[in-house]
Amino acid sequence: MNPANKGRSPFYPGQPVPVQLFVGREAQIDRVRRAGSQVAAGKPQAVFIAGEYGIGKSSLAHYLHALLDIEQSLYGLHVLLGGAKTLADLAAKTVEAAILSKPRKQSALGLVRNVLADYVGEQELLGVKIRLDKLRADSADISRGYLPFLRQIHQSILKDSYKGLILILDEINGIASNPDFSQFIKTLVDSNALSSDVGSEPLPLLLILCGVEARRKAMIQTHQPVERIFDVVAVDPMSPSESASFFEKAFKEIGMSVEPGALSTLVRFTGGLPKLMHLVGDAAFWTAKGERLTESEATTAVLDAADDIGRRYLDQQVIGALQSTDYRGILKKLGKMTLSLSFKKNDLDKLLTPTESKKLGNFLRRMKDLNVIRGTQYGEYTFNDWLTRIYIMMKASPPNHAPSG
Repeated sequence: MNPANKGRSPFYPGQPVPVQLFVGREAQIDRVRRAGSQVAAGKPQAVFIAGEYGIGKSSLAHYLHALLDIEQSLYGLHVLLGGAKTLADLAAKTVEAAILSKPRKQSALGLVRNVLADYVGEQELLGVKIRLDKLRADSADISRGYLPFLRQIHQSILKDSYKGLILILDEINGIASNPDFSQFIKTLVDSNALSSDVGSEPLPLLLILCGVEARRKAMIQTHQPVERIFDVVAVDPMSPSESASFFEKAFKEIGMSVEPGALSTLVRFTGGLPKLMHLVGDAAFWTAKGERLTESEATTAVLDAADDIGRRYLDQQVIGALQSTDYRGILKKLGKMTLSLSFKKNDLDKLLTPTESKKLGNFLRRMKDLNVIRGTQYGEYTFNDWLTRIYIMMKASPPNHAPSG
């Protein structure tokens, strides 16, 4: 099949999953749905969606945004804080998210933009233009009056029967290191909860933060009371059945089916990590020659995805950091071991030269620091994902057969 005639890939490497392709996460969804029902009844809630990089936090938040708009009439602002370092940055990105939001009821967006008219420029071919100069000038003031700003948004959408707001603060890794951020969040939650003491009702707000667990702990270290305000919703790797459902649903969207052996390969070598599932799925889409994905095509896709993520990540951040000849030698021999996620230090040591053996302990510590492996029990280590493991195998001896182990 000519690649130019294949149409649109149903996979989204590096992007949140479209709502129609979202599968699984029932327990996490139910936890946040419960919080959403409380907000719709007038009681503010705060949730921290915690999980490792590439686990699907943003996709889950994106899905909940759409779901709670429909089920509970909550107006969602999904604020992507990548690059934000200050509270003024956070405020500016919140305004941008509000202007560019996509609610179920389009008339409500018009009401929100009326509140933010000072920052809305001319309509352009690809959407509305934001007056960034004005927004940057006012962003510090907005951050200081953040709760009143959110109240303005809420008051406007009441006219369109929205009961409350969802505020999703996503990609918080940069700003979470700012000591002011933790206190800002705690003050926002507390000030809202205490609104009834000063004669007004609390804003019905579902506050959702998305980040790795380390960022939540860093916030607590900065300002310990933050620990008490969040219901923590942990996002773990997807189960094999959830992964299988995802691949089947994605390929069905474009009229393709998947052989059982191919499905088993896709599920096994992506380990329930959505980031890897989209990388491998996209590679499989382009590899497939017909309307049914075969096992050999799935294997080729796994190898292609491993090569892609290896060249983009491992070559620069891992292999580039292992400068010594002995470290490179250890890595190559690790790659030639039986293909498995886990390995024993003693088994690797038997393959090394005496000089390499003396440096093995430091090598393993370095690999842990680089987030390639983790210790599972004394003398045993596990790779954090299959694609990294496969790429190291490929660097050691390029394969000409299906991954096995």
